[in-house]
Amino acid sequence: MRVNHGRRRATVRRAVLAAIGTTALAAAAAGVVLPANAAAPPAPAGWTQVFLEEFDGAAGSGVDTADWQYTTGTSYPGGPSNFGTGEIETMTADPANVSLDGAGHLRITPRRDAAGRWTSGRIETRRGDFQPPAGGTLRAEARIQMPNVTGPAAKGYWPAFWMLGTPYRGNWWNWPGIGEIDIMENVQGLNTVWSTLHCGTSPGGPCNETSGIGGRRDCPGATCQAAFHTYAVEWDRSTPVEQMRFSVDGSTYHTVRADQVDAATWADATNHGYFIILNVAMGGGFPDAFGGGPDAGTEPGHAMVVDYVSVLQSAGGTTPPTTPPTTPPTTAPSGNRDAYAAIQAESYDGQSGVAREATTDSGGGQNLAALAGGDWALFKGVDFGSVPATQFRGRVASGAAGGVSGLVEVRLDSRTAPPIGSFSVANTGGWQSWRTVPANIGPVTGIHDVYLTFTSGQPADFVNVNWFAFGR
Repeated sequence: MRVNHGRRRATVRRAVLAAIGTTALAAAAAGVVLPANAAAPPAPAGWTQVFLEEFDGAAGSGVDTADWQYTTGTSYPGGPSNFGTGEIETMTADPANVSLDGAGHLRITPRRDAAGRWTSGRIETRRGDFQPPAGGTLRAEARIQMPNVTGPAAKGYWPAFWMLGTPYRGNWWNWPGIGEIDIMENVQGLNTVWSTLHCGTSPGGPCNETSGIGGRRDCPGATCQAAFHTYAVEWDRSTPVEQMRFSVDGSTYHTVRADQVDAATWADATNHGYFIILNVAMGGGFPDAFGGGPDAGTEPGHAMVVDYVSVLQSAGGTTPPTTPPTTPPTTAPSGNRDAYAAIQAESYDGQSGVAREATTDSGGGQNLAALAGGDWALFKGVDFGSVPATQFRGRVASGAAGGVSGLVEVRLDSRTAPPIGSFSVANTGGWQSWRTVPANIGPVTGIHDVYLTFTSGQPADFVNVNWFAFGR
C-alpha cells in the first residue's frame, strides 16, 4: 500500500484505534536484542534460488550496490511528491539510516534531528525481472523483525517489504495499473501484518483502490515487534486460476486470485517483472488511517531488522489446465464446526478484505469489521447433519451512512457458487449496535465449507459481523 495512497476505510481505522487503546505497551528501548543469525533455508526439491541476500558484512557498512540501489530524497525524480503516500521523512543512504550490523542483518532506522525532521532508509533491488515462469511459481520471502516499538512511541512508523511492477521505473505515474504486491506492511507498532495486491485504477476501480485487495492477521507466537518472522508471497501460475498466496511463518492468511478482477486488469498488473523494496516510512496515508503521526511522542531510532531476502522459482510442469478437473474430491471436509452453534466470525479459515476488532457485544471477544462489497470469509468443515437446515441468522451491526446497504450471503464450497440465502443490512445505529437478523436458506445437509460473502452497490463498508449460526 505504498504508492498514491488515500485513507483506508473508516471501519479499519476504528478497529485499530480500539486495538491501540487496549494493547499498547510501554515503549521498548531503542536497541534490538537479536537472535543468532539464521541462514536462509535451502531451496527445496523442484525449486531454484534466483536471488539471495543475507546481509553479511562489517558493522556500519552499506548494502551491496551490485544488487541494491538506495532510493533517496522525498520522491522519485519527476514522480509524485512524498512518494505518493504522504509520508514525511527524507530517505538517505547514510549508515545511520541504512547499514549492516555486522551480525548478518540489515537495519533500516528512522531518525529525527533537533529541528524535528525525520530521515529513514529505502533500498530496492536493481533487478526488476522477478515473476514466475509460465506454468511455474515465484516465492519471495524475507525474515524480518519489525521496529521494536509499540503504543504512542510507535506513532507514524510504517515498515514494509514489498514489490512494484517494473514499468513504474521511469514513468512514476502509472500506479496502480502496473501492480504492487505488499508482502508485509505494519503501522503504529501493532501486532498485525497486512498484505495487499494493488491494481486497476484509482480511486475505486476493480481492485478497490486505494485500499487494494488486502488481508491481515496477527503475528503467530511472539509479536511482530518482539521477534523475527518470515513473510512471503507465492505467485503461482501452475494452478488453473493464477493466484498470489501471502503467508507469515508458513501460514497462509490471504490469497488473491486472477478471477477476482477482469482479465485485462490482471494482465496489466502481472505481465511483467517486479523489483523488491525494503523501507521504513514515517507518516503518510496508511498511518493516518490508524491514528496518524509521527508526533512529539514518537520515539526515533527503532530499526526494522532484516535477516535475509530470498527469491525462489519453480519451473512447474507444462501449461496448466484451463479448467478444474471434473473428478470430484475423494474426501469431504472434516466436520469440525457445528452448524447449529454460534460460529464466531473471527474464527475464519480464509478471507479477503476483512479486519478484526474488539466487540462490545454480549460475551466480548472480536468481530469482523471493514466489510464491504467483494469481501468474503471462509469457514471450513461446517457440519449440518442429516436433517436439513433451512434457516440462517447472523449477528450484525452497521454505522453505514444513509443510503449505504448491502447483502450478507451464504455460499457453499465455493465463493462463486450461487448463494443459498442472504439478508440485507443497513445502518443499525452504530458499528457496535448489534442485532440478530434471520433469513431462510435452501435445505442443506452434510458437511460443507461455508463462505460468507458481502455484496453492495456502494464501495463503502456496510456491516460488521460478530457470529452466525444455522437452524432447522
